[in-house]
Amino acid sequence: MATTDKPLVWLRGEVKTPPFSAAARLEAGALLRRLQGGERLSMPHSRPMPAVGSRCHELRIVDVGKTWRIVYRLEADAVVIADVFQKATQQTPARVMADCERRLKHYDRVIREE
Repeated sequence: MATTDKPLVWLRGEVKTPPFSAAARLEAGALLRRLQGGERLSMPHSRPMPAVGSRCHELRIVDVGKTWRIVYRLEADAVVIADVFQKATQQTPARVMADCERRLKHYDRVIREE
């Protein structure tokens, strides 16, 4: 990792094989690496998720028979991962969005206290 790359801060979830296929894990890693380098991703790889919070997005990873989502927020000094989940329906479940919002608010409180 270059000195200018942002670290990944994992609040929940992980990307590993299984349950990800090796190809999906590599794709997720490559996309996260691009985010760490400061690149802003757009469709079809990433889409904004303002319902979760400002600067929140979801990475879209198509796997063999599955679709994965990685909800993240871009910070000036980090890429914060709020959740990794398998997408089963067209809409992101309200529970997932609420959990991500709660985790990010907790993260913000902890960071302010440091």
